[in-house]
Amino acid sequence: MKEYKGKIILTSIVTILPILIGLVLWNKLPDTIATHFGADNVPNGWSSKPFAVIGIPAILLVVHLFTLGITLNDPKKRNIGKMMLSVIFWIIPVVSLIVNIATLSYAMGSKVDIGIIANILVGLMFIIMGNYMSKNRQNYTVGIRIPWTLGNEENWDRTHRFASKLWVIGGIIFVINGFVQSILILVVIILMTMIVPMIYSFVLYKKGN
Repeated sequence: MKEYKGKIILTSIVTILPILIGLVLWNKLPDTIATHFGADNVPNGWSSKPFAVIGIPAILLVVHLFTLGITLNDPKKRNIGKMMLSVIFWIIPVVSLIVNIATLSYAMGSKVDIGIIANILVGLMFIIMGNYMSKNRQNYTVGIRIPWTLGNEENWDRTHRFASKLWVIGGIIFVINGFVQSILILVVIILMTMIVPMIYSFVLYKKGN
């Protein structure tokens, strides 16, 4: 992990940067801040100002470091594509920056559509990850890690080529859903990107691949 020390520090700083922004705006923020929104973009969950400003970015930092720790200690780390590894490094920092700034802006009275932001952000993540998914070889942390893919290299490759297309399509639908914000569409995307590739992998296994 020593070779990634600088990158770990940089991405960690970006992850908790919203804390600094929140502290600068502290006196302008309300005592309770909306931190969860329904599909209709109406707040349905609130947090105290200290937790919203400090706690959420801190939790995301822990998740970020845990994710990097698991990934960088994967015995088959070399099989993870360089671009996918970069995505893993930056996905949580970017999410932290955008989501926390949007949350603070909403708390200060800005007309921020959290639903659009969330759907577009997740959609772009799916598109980017889908684009690089097929370039990963067998590993234990990134990809569709089920018995049939881990047990057969051809199964892994074919499943991930198939899944990469579904993820890109799912990401595009996610972006479009930002303007529709349908729960049903979200369920369909999850089934399409998570369950369908597993079924496909199982079918390949039954065929001897």
